[in-house]
Amino acid sequence: MRKTKIICTMGQSTEGLYEELIVNGMDAARFNFSHENHEIHGRRIADMKRAREKLNIPIPLILDTKGPEMRIGMLKEKVTLENGHEIILTVDDIIGDVNMVSITNKKLYEKVDVGQSIFIDDGSINLEVVEIADKDIKCKVISGGALSSRKGVNIPNCDTGLPFMTAQDLKDIEFGIAMDFDFIALSFVHNAKDIHTVKDILKRNHREDIKIIAKIENSEAVKNIDEIIAAADSIMIARGDLGIELPVSTVPNIQKQLIKKSYSSSKPVIVATQMLESMTENPMPTRAEVSDVANAVYDGTSVVMLSGETAAGMFPLESLQMMTQVINEAEAAIDYEARFDRNRMQFTDYNVLNTISEASVITSFKINAKAIVVPTRTGNSARMISSFRPSSPIIAISMDSTTQRQLNISWGIRPMYSTFIKDQKELFEKVMEKAVESDIVKKGDLVILTAGIPTGSKGKTNMLKLHKIGEEVIGH
Repeated sequence: MRKTKIICTMGQSTEGLYEELIVNGMDAARFNFSHENHEIHGRRIADMKRAREKLNIPIPLILDTKGPEMRIGMLKEKVTLENGHEIILTVDDIIGDVNMVSITNKKLYEKVDVGQSIFIDDGSINLEVVEIADKDIKCKVISGGALSSRKGVNIPNCDTGLPFMTAQDLKDIEFGIAMDFDFIALSFVHNAKDIHTVKDILKRNHREDIKIIAKIENSEAVKNIDEIIAAADSIMIARGDLGIELPVSTVPNIQKQLIKKSYSSSKPVIVATQMLESMTENPMPTRAEVSDVANAVYDGTSVVMLSGETAAGMFPLESLQMMTQVINEAEAAIDYEARFDRNRMQFTDYNVLNTISEASVITSFKINAKAIVVPTRTGNSARMISSFRPSSPIIAISMDSTTQRQLNISWGIRPMYSTFIKDQKELFEKVMEKAVESDIVKKGDLVILTAGIPTGSKGKTNMLKLHKIGEEVIGH
């Protein structure tokens, strides 16, 4: 079983491919609200829900907010900006060309200074401000390239004056609530306060079960990472904007640190942006991209993400298949027990759940358990076991379909659904039936069962049991 999960971004290139994406290994579907409208997203969401229901696979839906981002406006056609050329960024809503393009931040002329660097399209184009003329920003092209409509704009070390939560973000979140999304990925998070702002919105709408992914894509988020991880349910290392806001040479080390911090806190961590970027136009990735994905797997990331590769690329299925192959090869090379021994000292805040989870993983190594089986209502006990990164698959049986879907982005977890049964003996028997249904274990296999006694309470995992599939779980 592949342990590292894969998120695919939905877009024009995934139309009609939803079942094929699921069959080929997609674990979660991301909808990027920086692009398209609610009507288009709504149609794609309905198609994805039909596909996951038909295949009976718990694919969660992730709403990625637009956030307080800046973009250029529409262009007549794709243009090429040559080094040394001058181009104007204007507040006027025009159809742009090689000489002038509009900018979505209508107050930007008040915020930038002459000499300031402006990056477009994840830094592929670099402009330098040479003059502020009324509300127009005149720039010189320092590093040119192909420019097309709606590309993102970054200005390092500049307070752009944009609010964290825009009116459009609020509309999108309310739409996501109505469409029963499982996660909201928040763009341009700065601190824990930003996360609590969205949690309050979810609470007012009686959807506190929707989990929040904090996107780490600026220097302030990196500085406040501990409070962000504590407040959020997961983080996404969004390397595109991060590599512009900070020196690009620092991004690999930041990625490693954030992966460890997040999974040490028992929260999924996603590595995103340009993982197989060349496959948007080519059927094969570069060797560097393959190494990038593999190294994220070696470091213990929970999830890797495909963005433009699936949303707008020429080879969406091939990109997913390649990602799966690279992960499988990387995971086959990992010595999980040695990695566990190296990392276990980072877990210092021990309680009953932590202790049982660690003991389960230690025992799984000693007896070469076929799986660790855990019934869970909230998913917390399964995520805690996942954070210790065992070699054995974790079969999590949840009594809540939303929790089941949300667990599908947690490392090493195969989530299954079961109706809740309060009788302890009957519940454990049902759990083992579901474990067999997962096709990970069969009769005669030795597994580890962790659970809470008595049953029916949240957060009460306090039992570890070695069990052979087919035998009575609890005797009379």
